[in-house]
Amino acid sequence: MKKVNVLYWVSTVLLSVFLGMGAVSDAMKAPDAVALFGQLGYPEYLLPFLGIAKLLGVAAILIPGFPRIKEWAYAGLTFDLAGAMYSTLAAGGPVSGALFFVAVFAVLFGSYALYHKRRNAASRSLADQSGELAGSKAQPRATA
Repeated sequence: MKKVNVLYWVSTVLLSVFLGMGAVSDAMKAPDAVALFGQLGYPEYLLPFLGIAKLLGVAAILIPGFPRIKEWAYAGLTFDLAGAMYSTLAAGGPVSGALFFVAVFAVLFGSYALYHKRRNAASRSLADQSGELAGSKAQPRATA
């Protein structure tokens, strides 16, 4: 379980740093982000919306609990990343640039898979503990 926790947090922090840095520059309309968005053919007003949405998604995967919101956050970040990869390639970006996106997808999917592995392990552990408690109560007492 410890190995799963370490791998989960490493992949999740890497993902959060990558997406969070991009989200901040998008939300603040950094000149580089505006230039890239212009090259892709998107309007500038969309930049802060996407940046704030990414920041909320990163926050959702970092904050413990809220499993349904986490699922939506992982889905939203996947769609954002897929759209960014498609837009880059459709706008004439180099195919070799897709390797960068593939690496980020790998980290995203690793974080997501490890999140579920942690949840399942925690629920099994909780079930085992409650089963032990129930088992100790269910045993009949010997009468003398």
